[in-house]
Amino acid sequence: MSLPHGPFHGRSIAALADDLRAGRTTSADLTRRALDAVAALDAELNAFVTVDADGALAAARRADEELTAGTDRGPLHGVPVGVKDLVEVAGLPATMGSRHFAGYVPGTDAACVTALRRAGAVVVGKTTTHEFAYGPTGDRSANGPSRNPWDPRRMSGGSSGGSAAAVAAGMVPLAIGTDTGGSVRIPSALCGIAGFKPAYGAIPADGVFPLSRTYDHVGVLAGDAADCLLAYRSLTGPLEEVSEPARVAWLDPANLFPGDSRVAATVRAAAEQLGAKDEVRLPDGAFEELRETYTVVQSCEAAAVHAERMEQAPERFDPEVLERLRLAAELPGWRYVQAMEARTRLAALTDVLFARHDVVALPTVPVVAPHLDSREMEADGRAFAVRAALLSLTSPWNVLGLPALTVPAGTVDGLPVGLQLVCRPGDEALLFAIAAS
Repeated sequence: MSLPHGPFHGRSIAALADDLRAGRTTSADLTRRALDAVAALDAELNAFVTVDADGALAAARRADEELTAGTDRGPLHGVPVGVKDLVEVAGLPATMGSRHFAGYVPGTDAACVTALRRAGAVVVGKTTTHEFAYGPTGDRSANGPSRNPWDPRRMSGGSSGGSAAAVAAGMVPLAIGTDTGGSVRIPSALCGIAGFKPAYGAIPADGVFPLSRTYDHVGVLAGDAADCLLAYRSLTGPLEEVSEPARVAWLDPANLFPGDSRVAATVRAAAEQLGAKDEVRLPDGAFEELRETYTVVQSCEAAAVHAERMEQAPERFDPEVLERLRLAAELPGWRYVQAMEARTRLAALTDVLFARHDVVALPTVPVVAPHLDSREMEADGRAFAVRAALLSLTSPWNVLGLPALTVPAGTVDGLPVGLQLVCRPGDEALLFAIAAS
């Protein structure tokens, strides 16, 4: 199936910024083009749950007036963006993908939205999220599933699936998402774009509805790594200059999760083009312990967030999300305490990973986008759970709080696959330098 080509498909933010400053376009024009693309494409993709045409055009006119008057807020000035519906935007509904929050309209912006506005970006609307961000599939939301632009019969991935679909289809050049176990990187990989989860706390999560406060990250989704870097720097400030080439190592997914060997081969070929000739290994059982620690901590914290809602209005949840929350609530407190202790101990793995290398490369997701509503799948003659597969290679980096970037690495069966690059906090410039090489 052909990928939709909205006005921002293949157009970099830097090129848009140049056009704005050269007078070849205006923010109002860019915003109208974004709104027209949403109107034309979103009935099929369901990337947006709320569109703020009047507010976006008003913000765009202000951006144009500022540029005319000599006020330039940076490369995002006048650029249309989408914001995940888990993130509060003043005056716009924030449903969290759930009937529990039908009619809720926050009066203030989340910290990341404040930063977006300070950078001059124009918020077009709110993008679809898996209900309460509690799922990597992106197909459980009060407003329906977000769909993959490469094949609308397939998952966008989640939970930031609407943000990924909107960027991949060219509706907007940039979107904000959240990532607790892979929710920026998974949909970015499945939809064929770039997505960056920074180090824990690098972009403040104030005003973002929590899933698991220990692991929640705010991230950015864009067409390529250069645009992710540009957006990240606009929100947080400049990075240190790279003084020498980064050393890259391959982390073999065959030792981590039984995915599709064709995906692994495609991604490894892309990683080798970036210099990943050496291999790095974790101690036996370490990756499994990271995933188990992630599952226990996230489950317990998600159950705590929703305990009152589960008791008072369980019928408002999607049935699958409710079932997962109820299972999470059955975990005993001692499991949570043990997992938090393990998390502290597992932090030492960062030194193992980066003892001789600056960046670790591996697939973002070990399979291509599954079909909507599928919960089991097969690859290489083996069956496994869809949710486990999607989270398998991304969630450990949330436990360690490490920056992780996914970039397109090719296709398998005509569907995109992603290369994931991971580094220590503070080495983000090396990470992006590798992605651009």
